[in-house]
Amino acid sequence: MSEATSDISRRSLLKGALVLGFALPVASKLKAANLAPGAAPLSATGKILMPSGFISIGPEGVVFIIPNVEMGQGIYTAEAMLIAEELEVGLSQIKVVPAPPNPELYTTPLLHFQGTGGSTSIRSWWEPLRKAGATARMMLVTAAANRWKVDPMSCIAADGKVSHSETGRSLAYTEIASEAAVLPAPADVTLKDPANFKLVGKSSKRVDMPGKVDGSAIFGLDVRVPGMKVASVIASPVFGGRLKSVDDSDALKIPGFIKVIKIDNAIAAVADNTWAAHCSAAALKIQWDDGDNVNVSTASIREELVTASKDGTPIVALNQDGAIEGLSKGTKRVDATYELPFLAHATMEPINTIVHVRPDGCDIWCGTQVPATAVMLAAQITGLPRETVRMHNQLIGGGFGRRLEADSIAQATAFAKQVDYPLQVVWTREEDIRQDYFRPAYHDHVSAALGAGGLPIAMWHRTTGGSVLARFAPAAMGPDGLDGDVVEGSVEIPYDIPKRRVDWVRHDPPKGLPFSWWRGVGPAHNVFVIETFIDELAHKAGQDPIEYRAKMLGHNPRALAVLNLAAKESDWATPLPTRHGRGVSLHQAFGSFCALVVEVAVWPEGTIKLVKSTAAIDCGFTVNPDTMVAQIEGGTLFGLSAALFSGIDFEGGKTVQSNFHDYRILRIDEAPRMAVHHIQSAENPGGIGEVGTASAFPALGNALFAATGVRLRSTPFDHTKLVSQSSDKPVLGSLAPTAGISLALGALAKMTGVASGGTE
Repeated sequence: MSEATSDISRRSLLKGALVLGFALPVASKLKAANLAPGAAPLSATGKILMPSGFISIGPEGVVFIIPNVEMGQGIYTAEAMLIAEELEVGLSQIKVVPAPPNPELYTTPLLHFQGTGGSTSIRSWWEPLRKAGATARMMLVTAAANRWKVDPMSCIAADGKVSHSETGRSLAYTEIASEAAVLPAPADVTLKDPANFKLVGKSSKRVDMPGKVDGSAIFGLDVRVPGMKVASVIASPVFGGRLKSVDDSDALKIPGFIKVIKIDNAIAAVADNTWAAHCSAAALKIQWDDGDNVNVSTASIREELVTASKDGTPIVALNQDGAIEGLSKGTKRVDATYELPFLAHATMEPINTIVHVRPDGCDIWCGTQVPATAVMLAAQITGLPRETVRMHNQLIGGGFGRRLEADSIAQATAFAKQVDYPLQVVWTREEDIRQDYFRPAYHDHVSAALGAGGLPIAMWHRTTGGSVLARFAPAAMGPDGLDGDVVEGSVEIPYDIPKRRVDWVRHDPPKGLPFSWWRGVGPAHNVFVIETFIDELAHKAGQDPIEYRAKMLGHNPRALAVLNLAAKESDWATPLPTRHGRGVSLHQAFGSFCALVVEVAVWPEGTIKLVKSTAAIDCGFTVNPDTMVAQIEGGTLFGLSAALFSGIDFEGGKTVQSNFHDYRILRIDEAPRMAVHHIQSAENPGGIGEVGTASAFPALGNALFAATGVRLRSTPFDHTKLVSQSSDKPVLGSLAPTAGISLALGALAKMTGVASGGTE
């Protein structure tokens, strides 16, 4: 564990620094915040050059202020590569720090707020960070040329220094930063031709990895502040419930227990250490006013979704002429209904926050995807001026959208303002799952008419479910109240289908039940529906699923290329043993194109064995191929895990699941062999963090159908569904000996390390 050190603050970052703005597409204009007219561009400690708030060069070296937060996705490295490429420094020559809360400087363009999520980081900062590096490089070159009284065009920047080849002179960036800082920023800069990239496009070691390997990396749970006490939280088990009373007589007997503090819907047991806090919380006798949700259950929520789908007023996202009429004009009509459950995030690092509220200010230590939002909420709760609230953002042990919500920071602040010492508020794993902001449940109906060649001539997709966007950022809602995220992955599909309609019936979960983003909310849900349905259409048409898809991709060469590559590398055409199957999914979402083939084996009792996963990805120009592979692998495993095991249920207004025994996560021995094949593209980068997750659900479901003949239209795909829906299907006979031997050998190879697996 590490004692907390003062993190970079908005005020210290900008104190006396030169901040240069330039136009960014979509983003608001960068401003020289807190910089008075005529302020000297030097810090109190020496030389600083800071173009646009992303780069600081001083006696300590080169520092990159990264606008997005690191939660395992490799963004520190990828964004540092963009700046380093144009600045002409190596990754070993720089230090990376997180940006302070400052929406004026660090708003993510595609999100329109300072945050990290939605696979938007590289898509947003691909050009601005390169411009920041190029701007700084040009200013440094000019400063060196001015000192030497030579033409800047005769100088070369490389490896953190400026050289003049004719005279052999050179100056390190740190030696000329102060002179560069007083120069006017160039109005425009020329960015490198990608053909000349030295870093970008090549696999680089992660800048955050050494600390994560040797244990020196600091996550929120690792922070220790002098005088800190620890609080273990218990919130109302029924959503919307309120605290009636608490008896701490038994907690007083526990060594280290200090006191109970309360807010409307939760209590915190404060103690000298984590274990004492946890034990004290467990010893409390709490009475709750359960409120209005005591009759809410999974069954009641599902019933409401079904009713809303039939009777609700739809909001139309896409309506091509003749789409509904076309459903009655084909040779065959296909209808299907799909359902997806609530999902929890279950991040490796449970919720934790340290808050120290004082009369003159407030400090917060935690990992959050929305640092500016956290500061705003803390200021509102404490009544302190916003500029006195300091955020010390830490590495995040898994986000997946959970830390786009600042509810836990608001809760911790409400507790901490009742004490005069730093308070670390920690949720147990049970609280973390039970009190999550869940991915909403959905009810979808899809209809299609097939033409003479078996291909769809008309299709109608209706989604029914809640709107995260309407709660999270209501100003971002589209015309007629459309939530674009809810229909993403359905409005824009890879296929050429002549007449389509996509609509949405908004039906939010019961009031008080929290719901939010979950690693690709819209596409992760819609790709499952669309790609499962396309597979059903291929089966109805009696055609191979990949050949069927390819026939609708004549206008979409990028999608066709990844589909063909996945088919080739997965040995799609090679016959499989009995009760083995391959399934495919294809989508274009987050600005990327991905095809995934999953191979499974299914035991007679329904147990599912993941054999192999083969992905083909075109995500535009790839900054760090190694990170791309890791994200596709991790995202795919995240999606496979949820598709097989995960679902949140409610009974009596309470979350049924509480820990990994009943909210299962894929285990290491259950993971398939994985291969990721990459098509390097000259197109601008697409997102990558959620691509594999969205691909996994339908590819797995389609593979299960290929292996068993059972079509599962809801997740999780547990073995009981396979058995219950397949009692009359002869394909569910005994496992063929060759398949049994194959699985046994595969398990043996995994244990002994004989088989070659991993990423291709």
